[in-house]
Amino acid sequence: MRAAGVCVYTAYHAYTTVEDGLSEVVSLRLKGDQVAALRRAARRMGRTVSETAALFLEEALRQRDFAFIAFRDSPVGRQAYLQGTRLPVWRVVSLVREYGGSVDRAAEHLGLPSARVQVALRYAEAFPDEIEAATADSACALDDIERLVPSLQVLDVDALLA
Repeated sequence: MRAAGVCVYTAYHAYTTVEDGLSEVVSLRLKGDQVAALRRAARRMGRTVSETAALFLEEALRQRDFAFIAFRDSPVGRQAYLQGTRLPVWRVVSLVREYGGSVDRAAEHLGLPSARVQVALRYAEAFPDEIEAATADSACALDDIERLVPSLQVLDVDALLA
């Protein structure tokens, strides 16, 4: 019999990646409302509870390691963003490339301190496959838009001349 006001914990398993690439079962104790929220998130994301828990844990660890990085749902899935902005990290990295690697010019263009742009670059260095995939996906999106809207005129502007 439980005393009134005592939190009920439910256990579930999350899978974490270990050095050899295999996953390891880790048992956690969560409050009932946390489990309900996790199940709701998993349902909305079309994932299992374990996959969702592992994803959220991975994101929390990355946020701990990289200041000013936050994760959000986007039309193409979860992505890393610069905290407090609408800018996905891949877009900041692309802009720095368009400015020939100039962090200061990209920061000025975005109206952000250079340190914030540096954070995006450090994150991209740590997770290059993620950033390159997001950059490639954005290029495909433009092709899709041009196909869906044949009268669309796309203008390329050289960031160095802007």
